[in-house]
Amino acid sequence: MDLLARIIDTILFRPYVFVFLTAFILASIPLIGWPRTWRFWIISWATAFLCEFISTRIGIPFGWYDYTGSTVEQELYVSNIPLMASLSFSFLLYAAYCMALCLLLPIDHTSTSLRPSLIPLRFDPAARTSRPVFLLTSLLFALIDMVIDPLALRGDRWFLGKIYVYTDPGFHFGVPLSNYVGWVVVGLISLAIYFPIDRKLPAPPPHTNWSTTHRVLLGVGLYYVVLAFNLGVTFWISEWNMGLSGLLMCLPLTVWLVLRLTGCLRLLESPVIEHPTRPSGNRTRDFV
Repeated sequence: MDLLARIIDTILFRPYVFVFLTAFILASIPLIGWPRTWRFWIISWATAFLCEFISTRIGIPFGWYDYTGSTVEQELYVSNIPLMASLSFSFLLYAAYCMALCLLLPIDHTSTSLRPSLIPLRFDPAARTSRPVFLLTSLLFALIDMVIDPLALRGDRWFLGKIYVYTDPGFHFGVPLSNYVGWVVVGLISLAIYFPIDRKLPAPPPHTNWSTTHRVLLGVGLYYVVLAFNLGVTFWISEWNMGLSGLLMCLPLTVWLVLRLTGCLRLLESPVIEHPTRPSGNRTRDFV
């Protein structure tokens, strides 16, 4: 009963974390199905917790930092780590994964979608677990933390609280480079475990009611909602330089995303086809 009460206290104390976590589950199931969703969740959560547990003891992979324990009477801790800290990695990694999918999944040229304003994406098994998606997801995972972590470090100025400190403050608004390297490492390890499992599981149900594009956009929306939340709080505490830096970091990504979704980059991604009118032995290949 004490554990249940502490879990309830944690949810009431950090409602925004559990709203984002719920959004992750609701966005993930339509795209990849429940069997993949719970595996993605557990793998990313366990990887993040293990990396935090190790890093607070030997400084790898995030660098040296310590949780202060200032909220230990208000929320659930697992060992020395607040539950909400390791939970956050799961929905952030999924949001980064959807961003990478939106940018890298192949276009479905057989689609008969009635909404041509957005390009139709094909949920190709090889493409969604490809090396480019693997690498880009991990980089986008670290990118969003470049907005989150400088703000979290100033948690005593808003409702997060002063929950951790770096032994050696870094150049990026007090956050060391090693922290972002650690986020990349967590992303790479999590996906390296998840992708082979994804390939072995039965294919998810076909996307019939909504297109793949719209299902992926649910996760993309989560990425931008988290960004907006953190940038909003950053400006609220009058950290103008930090907020503008975050906006500028995300601007090229957003432009790339819009150009991709609206089809402005479509010519660069067009498939190679063959001329059916030429003899089979002398076919030439053209880009269309």
